[in-house]
Amino acid sequence: MRGTVLSVTTLSATTSSFADVVRSRHSVRRFLPYPLSPSVIRGVLQDAQAAPSNCNTQPWTVHVVSGAARDALSTELLKADKEERFSFDFTFDYADFGQGAYLDRAHDHAATLYGALEIPRSDREGRKAHALENLKFHGAPHVALLFMPVFGDGVRVAGDIGMYAQNFLLSLTARGLGGIPQTMLGMYADTVREVLGVPAELKLLFGISFGAADLEARENSFRLGRVPLEHSVVLHDTPGVFDQ
Repeated sequence: MRGTVLSVTTLSATTSSFADVVRSRHSVRRFLPYPLSPSVIRGVLQDAQAAPSNCNTQPWTVHVVSGAARDALSTELLKADKEERFSFDFTFDYADFGQGAYLDRAHDHAATLYGALEIPRSDREGRKAHALENLKFHGAPHVALLFMPVFGDGVRVAGDIGMYAQNFLLSLTARGLGGIPQTMLGMYADTVREVLGVPAELKLLFGISFGAADLEARENSFRLGRVPLEHSVVLHDTPGVFDQ
């Protein structure tokens, strides 16, 4: 099936408005196996490259992995997980969310996801098996690994990578495609660097699996909500914004 290449014209003949693109973007958790055409991938990368960055440093180094290289990377990631060879460049712990809104939203996310998949809370093996789909890139034909240098505490560089990633994801959506940012891939940073030949000074923030969504898959049957603006935005002498 990898011999079938999807072009942008195969997927969408119309141009969506910016608002439509932003509000329709969602994380795709099951993909069709067909690779995208080189011109589509290049277009997405060019859109992502237009992202702003602090002092125009453009600090991203992106490895796009497909085909046999993708399969080899997945094999090594699954092996690293089985052997519990975790290697974080940046910390991640649910406990850091504290007791409050952030943890509640994370729990709501898990409940929505596993509810859609009909995996009960008590089914630890089922949840583990689904989590490992991250290391299989959810069936996507391509994955982009986003590496960054660390200047100072790294926060501003990570912000730049986030803006690059958002451009990348919105470009996919505008083309009728999909992607999913995956923090979990960053939990095996040493394995990824070794497989791809990436120098140690470049740190892995996360990856984005991407391709054409499998619209029939149960994993893509739900959408996650967003909190009301009033929960995130404080207005100063900006009347009327929350009136509607």
